[in-house]
Amino acid sequence: MTNILDVKSLNVHFKKFHAVKDVNISLKKKDIFVVCGPSGSGKSTLIRAIAGLEKYSSGEILINEKKMLDKEIIKNNIFGMVFQQFNLFPHLSVKENITLAPIWVKKMPKAEAEELAMQQLEIVKIPEQADKYPGQLSGGQQQRVAIARSLAMKPNIMLFDEPTSALDPEMIKEVLDVMIDLAEGGMTMIVVTHEMGFAKTVADRMVFMDEGRIVEQAVPDKFFNNPDSDRTKLFLSQILNH
Repeated sequence: MTNILDVKSLNVHFKKFHAVKDVNISLKKKDIFVVCGPSGSGKSTLIRAIAGLEKYSSGEILINEKKMLDKEIIKNNIFGMVFQQFNLFPHLSVKENITLAPIWVKKMPKAEAEELAMQQLEIVKIPEQADKYPGQLSGGQQQRVAIARSLAMKPNIMLFDEPTSALDPEMIKEVLDVMIDLAEGGMTMIVVTHEMGFAKTVADRMVFMDEGRIVEQAVPDKFFNNPDSDRTKLFLSQILNH
């Protein structure tokens, strides 16, 4: 089976700062990779570069073994991206937030886009919120709308950049439950998160980054129970004991 995504020798610089250093990862369809690491380790920059939102200095990103320009990646909706902040339009209803891109980018008829929006809201378990505005929803509900909005564009791969870090603790589970459902439904995903319970539940592979590099890549069982690197052991001892 060919890889759906290959990241080869990827480097990202911000002027003199080397944010991502020689990173290599490969995903097959339905793979779920969880990327973890301390603040400032390059995790978010890595997935933003993969999504075409950040320019990379060298290396290559292949989709189905083909190199694609950022414009092609965006035009073909290869990636759906969910950020820490929900980035919903406050003046549009939930349904309008979700239908905006299908109507404007994909030229979908409004009725079809609205039907699609309702299907996505069913997936994230809040169809009853369709006519409300983002300000009327909890943080967890807003993040689920953001996920539904990404899903409406039918991406090949979903990228999540710490999707629960801006949420109150009681709302984290409802967002993670939706992500677990997506994983079980066969969505290919790269998730930057510190939610290690979620990682143990769904990850096919754990990726630990520090100072812009991948320090360790392993299946979850090995990663959590028998990591190779002392740096990984230190990180896990800090994060799992909190």
